[in-house]
Amino acid sequence: MVGKIACFVFFCMVVVAPHAEALTCGQVTGGVAPCLPYLTGRGPLGGCCGGIKGLLGAAKTPADRKTACTCLKSAANAIKGIDVAKAAGLPAACGVNIPYKISPSTDCSKVQ
Repeated sequence: MVGKIACFVFFCMVVVAPHAEALTCGQVTGGVAPCLPYLTGRGPLGGCCGGIKGLLGAAKTPADRKTACTCLKSAANAIKGIDVAKAAGLPAACGVNIPYKISPSTDCSKVQ
């Protein structure tokens, strides 16, 4: 019986632990990386929407959404040539709704 309980606890840890982790900037930048050709005017929208939808699904908590916002702003400032209007239009182009505007002027501390 103890063995079965131990297996059940281990199983719960394996299933729940990956979902309990906070969103990282690496996940955010990896998710939006396919968007760079589109955002810099060098390619089509392509696989960008899959990354945006995945990022939206991963940012489940207010803390995750603040992290995503901050990381997007940081990446936008680090990468030259990004079309800010295209970046702001990504959610609509991909058919998703995010709770903040993708813009260098967005105050990420107010994102819920």
